Amino acid sequence: MLVLPVLAGLVSLVAALNVTLSSNTVLDTSGIYFVSYDGLVNVNSFQASAVITHSGYQYAAWYNSNRSAMLARRALPSGAWSKFSLSHTLSTNDSHNVISLGVSPADGVIHVAMDCHSSTMYYTKSVAGLANDPASKTWAASSFGSIQTTLGGLNIGTTVTYPQFVVTPENKLQFVYRTAVSGNGAAQLAEYSSGTWSNVGQWTSATGSYTANGATSTARNLYIHGFTYSKSGRVHTSGTWRENNGGVSCSSGGLTNHDTVYFYSDDRGRTWSNSAGTKIGTSGSSPISVSTAGIIVDPLNADHALMNQESQTTDSQSLPHIIISYVPGRFGQCVSSYESGRIANGYAFHLFRSSSGTWTKTEIPLAIGSVGRSQIFLDPQDNAYVVLPFVRVMAATKASNYTDWALVYDGKSSLNAFGEVTLDRRRLETERVVSILFQESSSSGSPSSVRVVDLKF
Repeated sequence: MLVLPVLAGLVSLVAALNVTLSSNTVLDTSGIYFVSYDGLVNVNSFQASAVITHSGYQYAAWYNSNRSAMLARRALPSGAWSKFSLSHTLSTNDSHNVISLGVSPADGVIHVAMDCHSSTMYYTKSVAGLANDPASKTWAASSFGSIQTTLGGLNIGTTVTYPQFVVTPENKLQFVYRTAVSGNGAAQLAEYSSGTWSNVGQWTSATGSYTANGATSTARNLYIHGFTYSKSGRVHTSGTWRENNGGVSCSSGGLTNHDTVYFYSDDRGRTWSNSAGTKIGTSGSSPISVSTAGIIVDPLNADHALMNQESQTTDSQSLPHIIISYVPGRFGQCVSSYESGRIANGYAFHLFRSSSGTWTKTEIPLAIGSVGRSQIFLDPQDNAYVVLPFVRVMAATKASNYTDWALVYDGKSSLNAFGEVTLDRRRLETERVVSILFQESSSSGSPSSVRVVDLKF
């Protein structure tokens, strides 16, 4: 691992990466507001697809103050939002129970997965063609089917968490989710074709042993930073392990997350290889485990409040870029409270792989000031942008080898965002605009505005 310092003398390069506010629109002035697991149910980094673009229209999802699941769409670039409620209400005050959206390009069906945390998932889908020919279709609850507790007829069990939809380069729709529970769970993959969901299989495992601080853990789950297709058709995934045995951490108030791992698949998630190109797993029969060789790309023990489920992307050369965050060792070697420790001393790091296979890590020199996660995206020239909590955007140029990080947009005071945000990554593929879904902070816990802000870069 090559660790590069931030070079202040290169600020002149990053100064050219202007980010400006284009619009700030309201989805709902009364979004439900409660804080659990340090997050909001309407905006969580792991949501991945709460705001998406397809065929010139943008779609968003959230819960309102009546707990109703809401959907909205607008014609881009600046159409008015049109919204309605689905026949489902949020079952519990748990910020994990997010809503995720997907579109299957072949038939124009909009898919909605929601309201689960190691529990039954609720699912519905639209009539065919609603997303492919939106101007001629009715945008209303009547265009969606009944709420189901299976994935369109595919039984995925009753302990589901972190649902997300992913479109492959061949325009197939896939569904990534976790079964079982935190610290003892598995990543799963399903695929949609010709109107039917089918199972691809389990691709990570809870098995194996991990020993640290005099304790041994025999169960865990992999929290992923993404399931991302590059231009080459390769799917990249990275993540961190969460151990079941809290004794592997130096403090009961820490996190048992450790190590950043990376692996990839060239057959849409059927088989997996490590960074060196060695085959290491097969979905459905031989999943990745904590004992799998050659997958750790940034080692870190469970004593530094390493966050799970940050974000990742790929560049024009189909190479991965990952954001991780933790409390650096200069602040001590044992974080006794991951919440207060991250707020006081947490920093994000940019981790990327070169074409030669070398991994490089650079600290982003702005304290997170939050428990929450950050989001990364790249422009067509492969310059990097990271949206930190509170909609603060840091950027670095490829020309500097990503060492000239500087603040290029600061929405902390003007937007009043709670913390974490989610991005419309599909829109980024066609425009130099990033749409960011966020919810305004509420000191009293009363409902607050759910918004989409557009930034030009």
